[in-house]
Amino acid sequence: MKIDFLKKRNNFNKRKSSINPSLYWKLIILVTFIAIVLASVFGYYLFTKINQETVLPTVSDTNQVGTVNKDLIEKVLNYFSEREQKSTQIINSLAPVVDPSL
Repeated sequence: MKIDFLKKRNNFNKRKSSINPSLYWKLIILVTFIAIVLASVFGYYLFTKINQETVLPTVSDTNQVGTVNKDLIEKVLNYFSEREQKSTQIINSLAPVVDPSL
């Protein structure tokens, strides 16, 4: 005759976890799907709103182009010619040789 009431029973059954990952994945997919649908509806709404707007043609009183000051053009040309001269001087100048033994 065995006495079983003092013996400890080992119960290795898996406990129910409170977190259900399947539920969270379903929620993520649902929220993503809703966001895609809302973004599509909003994009279509904006497209129809912009498509209905009328484009007004630009009205110009004169067909003449404004004249440019000759002095301004000469200043700009002089600036770029000076920059070209400085660039060629820099390119043609010899770089100082650094003594590697120091």
